[in-house]
Amino acid sequence: MTTTDNAAKARISASELADVDRAHIIHPYLSATTTERVVMAKGQGSTLWDVDGREYLDATGGLWLAQVGHGRAELAEAAATQMRQLEYFTSFWEFSNNRAIELADRLAGLAPDNLNHVYFTSGGSEGIEAALKMARHHHYRRGDTDRTWILARHRAYHGVAYGGGTATGFPLYHDGFGPMLPDVAHLTPPWPYRTDLFGDEDCTDVCIRELENTIAEIGADNIAAMIGEPIMGVAGMVVPPDDYWPRVQEVLHRHGILLILDEVVTAYGRVGQWFAADHFGVRPDIIVTAKGITSGYLPLGAVLVDDHIAETLGQQGFPMGYTYNGHPTSCAVAQANLDIIDREHLLSRATEIGTYLTEKIATELKGIPVVGEVRGVGMMLGIELVSDTATRTPLPNPGAVADAVRREHGVIVRDSAQGLVLSPALTLGHNEADRIAAALRRVLERTDASGTVRD
Repeated sequence: MTTTDNAAKARISASELADVDRAHIIHPYLSATTTERVVMAKGQGSTLWDVDGREYLDATGGLWLAQVGHGRAELAEAAATQMRQLEYFTSFWEFSNNRAIELADRLAGLAPDNLNHVYFTSGGSEGIEAALKMARHHHYRRGDTDRTWILARHRAYHGVAYGGGTATGFPLYHDGFGPMLPDVAHLTPPWPYRTDLFGDEDCTDVCIRELENTIAEIGADNIAAMIGEPIMGVAGMVVPPDDYWPRVQEVLHRHGILLILDEVVTAYGRVGQWFAADHFGVRPDIIVTAKGITSGYLPLGAVLVDDHIAETLGQQGFPMGYTYNGHPTSCAVAQANLDIIDREHLLSRATEIGTYLTEKIATELKGIPVVGEVRGVGMMLGIELVSDTATRTPLPNPGAVADAVRREHGVIVRDSAQGLVLSPALTLGHNEADRIAAALRRVLERTDASGTVRD
């Protein structure tokens, strides 16, 4: 086939795109029995258009990352300008680039005051792997070679690589992939709505007692770190009690166990502050970030590391690296993205519009039998769906609800664990928030206890 033929073949007509997609692309989590494809072609703000011209309201923020919304020409220009100067060079060994240095300096200024060092990655899963290795290697370098155990939580999500995948607390991510990483223990999540986990006791009290007992059982001198999402995303935007993280941190520090916060979703304004660590008043040893750092315009992640860990790792060098560490073009886009968040006051905007959206949804869904709880912090919202509000039995197949909201009303939400989750752009308008709430009501008021959306 000639070059001309190849070029012609690459220009697939809109009507053929879905067929070609089905023929060649392996989609995450998609069963071969699902033949529908929604092929997106354009985005602006919180609005998307597919190749057939249909319009959608993106209430998921891409995949929980579009802080500044779609279609920002400023970010495209930042990428193009950097590519003309230096598209890429390695950050291994003594090599660096000005964009990575500038971004690291900025992140150190934004982060909690003990996290002054940055390890760049291409995204969240890479960042989690780096953080877990850093925790174990830090103890190893200090002579605490028995400190290998990692504490995590059931229903947690920490990416899909083997370390983070093991820390993830869903059987779906383990079944058929074993053996998983050794020396990982899972604890009860701080999920106040799920009273079946705690009975009449205080949620945090139960979780802290279990943490103390697990440390005693394994032995504090055998545990490297505990990892957790400040707000559990895939579990359903589960917001812990205010005292949970401070009490966890106190226990861990007392035993010399590192605290890793997985802020892949929560960082860079989604909860109304730069980091959820600030929202909950804790100072972790490591924060893993990605997603919102570029609003998804280019892949990038940043692991923020406490001074004492960086000092230990730096003594002989940290023997782990990725090809795209400190990618200059991604770092340039991140800088421009953070400029927008700062200039447009999107941290306070996340709190204001997030509160409005949460209250609007709660009002619209009040009294609907399958709605158990509406919760959220900033622009992270979860709707717990149940078959029975008295027993709080999870509603089967919340995916059918998400599909109906999209197909009938053009609003994209995501089903997750035991309900629906929303994470719109921080630039969402009040009229768009009203449209999201109305679409949810119109579908959920027709949803029965079996999870079927009636005609």
